[in-house]
Amino acid sequence: MTRLIVWRHGNTDWNANERVQGQSDTPLNALGRRQAAAAAQSLLALRPDAIVASDLVRASDTATALADISGLTVTYDKRLRERYFGAWQGLFMTEVIERFPEQHARWTAGQEIGGDVESLDDLGARVSAALLAAASEGETVVVATHGAAARQGVGQFLGWPLPVLRTLRPLENCHWIELFHDQRRGWQMAGFNVGAFAQPEPGSLR
Repeated sequence: MTRLIVWRHGNTDWNANERVQGQSDTPLNALGRRQAAAAAQSLLALRPDAIVASDLVRASDTATALADISGLTVTYDKRLRERYFGAWQGLFMTEVIERFPEQHARWTAGQEIGGDVESLDDLGARVSAALLAAASEGETVVVATHGAAARQGVGQFLGWPLPVLRTLRPLENCHWIELFHDQRRGWQMAGFNVGAFAQPEPGSLR
């Protein structure tokens, strides 16, 4: 049986301030580093065989917290980067609402945002491909990525339609999704928003 642990990175100052990160390369803050260390202890108990991460620093540093205590080496895959949010990146959500009200309304409704924002189909396709590649790295593989990337990528990986995927709440900082594969049933979700401790609900643009 193969297991994938799709792990969202720890908190950043942009998360805390409701600022759109997308593919901006922002670091973990002190809280995020504590979250990563706590989550790493829980993930170590799953006996991972490999760690694969987005090359953005907030995800790579989250993965390093597990690598430091497991002795594993982190492998990087750019396909695990967060959704590209175009002109939204770097803006506070209040600024997005003010400058791009129609796009924001479409995002809130679960529709494609448009403009220079990466489409959900493109996001899901690249992250799903990265997850499939990661699954070949061992029986239990931890994949450190981002909130929107994790949810859309896992949804496409499992073949879920968008209306079903939208019933999942945003993935919290340093929480993860557990996927299992067996020969009879294929890939299945065994856990969602699993984490070492409770946290405030985040947005999904981090």
